[in-house]
Amino acid sequence: MTEANTTAMDTNATEVAEVADMLRPAIGPGADIHCAIADHPHPRDVEAMLREAGLRPTRQRAVLTQLLFARGDRHLTAEMLHNEAAQSGQQVSLATVYNTLNVFAKMGMLREIGVDGSTTYFDTKTGDHHHFFIEEKREIRDIPMSQIRIGRMASIPEGYEISRVDLVVRLRKR
Repeated sequence: MTEANTTAMDTNATEVAEVADMLRPAIGPGADIHCAIADHPHPRDVEAMLREAGLRPTRQRAVLTQLLFARGDRHLTAEMLHNEAAQSGQQVSLATVYNTLNVFAKMGMLREIGVDGSTTYFDTKTGDHHHFFIEEKREIRDIPMSQIRIGRMASIPEGYEISRVDLVVRLRKR
């Protein structure tokens, strides 16, 4: 590794540490700044999490990663995350939030949930599970796999296999 590469890595690590310090008040007292999420059993820092996904840990990615994963499993839209960033004093454009969420989903860090044609939610819990969507609240809740049983599937076209089944059960008040 060259001296320039070492300096760039040190700069990224410093930026990530500064981001964590800036976000500590927004995340709340007692929150672990080094992310620990259910799909990853050992606590990891933001920079390592991004590098493991094959992503360069830029300041904006670090900010968004910290906001996304510091509170555990959750479901949110790009607009919700953009608002959280603004409330924590971080300037990140909505376009950057959208792009980052889509890259994180592509890299397997998030799961994309399409609820209707105009709204996409992102889920920090990437393991197998399904969802309730409460229409009037526009809220998503997890359904454990053990609580859903799919009795019969349609015939799968030749040459294909099931990669995943995503079930969203829409709820409304009676």
